[in-house]
Amino acid sequence: MIPPPDSLLRYSPPVLVHRRRTEKRSPGAPRLQASPSALPTPAGPVPPPRAAAEAGKQTQELLNAILPPREWVEDKTLWVQEVSSTPSTRLDVVHLQEQLDLRLQQRQARETGICPVRRELYSQCFDELIREVTINCAERGLLLLRVRDEIQMTIAAYQTLYKSSVAFGARKALQAEHGKSNMIKRIAELEEEKRELEAQVSDQKAKCEAIEKREYERRQIEEKKHTEEVQFLKRTNQQLKAQLESIIAPNK
Repeated sequence: MIPPPDSLLRYSPPVLVHRRRTEKRSPGAPRLQASPSALPTPAGPVPPPRAAAEAGKQTQELLNAILPPREWVEDKTLWVQEVSSTPSTRLDVVHLQEQLDLRLQQRQARETGICPVRRELYSQCFDELIREVTINCAERGLLLLRVRDEIQMTIAAYQTLYKSSVAFGARKALQAEHGKSNMIKRIAELEEEKRELEAQVSDQKAKCEAIEKREYERRQIEEKKHTEEVQFLKRTNQQLKAQLESIIAPNK
């Protein structure tokens, strides 16, 4: 397993936990034991009293609960690296800010929009701030932990919403594509029906024009016949009138 990459979160030096049982040793080789001379000798003043040691232990346990140690296997050896319980100074905070800007630039994180690299670096920076605050005041550290968890939960909810919206959009796109083919087929059917109806309309118009023409001709014939009958009756009336006057006139 590859050792974890460098992080903005400050860790203590890694500690060798144990070697795997599958490691073969020669019969005469001695067991690995840490000799007192190999252990680092404390430099400086005398170790703190028991109460201070217990407080430091509680702080380390709290840090391990908030920010779990990272483990990895290298050359069949298990290594554990805990979060550092060393307090930070103002210069450390300035250095943290410089390291954050440098890594944002080195990893080419985007300044706007969604960027996993930028989010990862800012998460590491926030964890480091939680570590620094927890060492000075455990209550503030736990409160910052709640804030971090709430932010992560909100981001996870937005990610779930985004994934569901993408899936919903894909389903709608497939439905639209399927509906589009059906709509194209329906349009073709309607266009064919339209052509048939237009042909029927053309036939009916031709029939209507033929009927109108035939009726017009019949009406013209009937009007002509009626006019001739009227003229005939007028002439007959005039003749009868002339005959009647000729009969009546000698008697006078």
